[in-house]
Amino acid sequence: MTRTHSSHRPVVLVLRALGLGDLLAGVPALRGIRRAFPGHRTVLALPPALAEPARATGAVDAVFPAEAPGRAVPSLTHWTGAPPDVAIDLHGNGPESRDALAAVHPRRLLAHAAQDGPPWQADLHERDRWCAFLHAYGIPADPLDLRLPRPGTPSPAPGAVVVHPGAASGSRRWPGERYAAVVRCLRAAGHHVVLTGGPGEEALVRSVAERSGQRAHDVLAGGLPYAELSALVAEASLVLSGDTGPAHLAVAHGTRSVTLFGPVSPHLWGPPRSPAHLALWKPGPPGDPHGRTPDACLLRIRSGEVAAACLTLLGPAGGGSRQAGPEVAHVH
Repeated sequence: MTRTHSSHRPVVLVLRALGLGDLLAGVPALRGIRRAFPGHRTVLALPPALAEPARATGAVDAVFPAEAPGRAVPSLTHWTGAPPDVAIDLHGNGPESRDALAAVHPRRLLAHAAQDGPPWQADLHERDRWCAFLHAYGIPADPLDLRLPRPGTPSPAPGAVVVHPGAASGSRRWPGERYAAVVRCLRAAGHHVVLTGGPGEEALVRSVAERSGQRAHDVLAGGLPYAELSALVAEASLVLSGDTGPAHLAVAHGTRSVTLFGPVSPHLWGPPRSPAHLALWKPGPPGDPHGRTPDACLLRIRSGEVAAACLTLLGPAGGGSRQAGPEVAHVH
């Protein structure tokens, strides 16, 4: 547990106890908070597994372990320090996250659900939403202030194309056999491909490897330590994945990426405008981003389209613009 009372500096406690992609999408807001309170100690409440990437952002001084099943709001009653000077809710828009922070008795509480909180804007991109939230409280924040420094850890496969077929929910998980078809195409074009997967995704990664003929040493399943994953993505030639943590990590490191969207539009969670990033999406009714089965819009994306997008970014132009076909949305 973080010793929150070990410093005499006033504390800003920020709640964003979600996943890796959520943490990275929140970096611009966290940096705005850090600049707005230079004399304070910035403490971020989030799951312990994300302590290392949180520190790597350079936007927080310490982390406070806080997690709950799914994306529920965790309790903060194990806070042992003096009441924070300021508490900021970057977790959600409801009373649950506001009340979790109120329970530690901050002198000032910033939240959408607070009496002075700004209205929730559901149609904004996640980065823009939280920066706009802070602006409403007089705290400047730049949605494009999202880059991470290069990690000091060496990459296990510098220059490789990183293919990450997993995702936290089934609705954002494109079929493994389609990833395998893309991997075969990339390898046939002469590219070195490595497969990655998080804890619990070993069977999925193994299935993609077997279908695509991947060599065992190019399969990095089971969840790499964060420093190694960050280095792998930072030194990759391209990252292919669904809307999940490695896609956000690729954006944070300026690595070329192709990201597949389904239940949620990339206008809400996709990469910023850049020739280095392609977001493939078939417009349709929004789905459940935490559903168990692949979203219908995601399933409309075909292997050939994905392979073409990857090869375009990997080609001699090195990320030049690409004209989208009638069914492929190149966002922005």
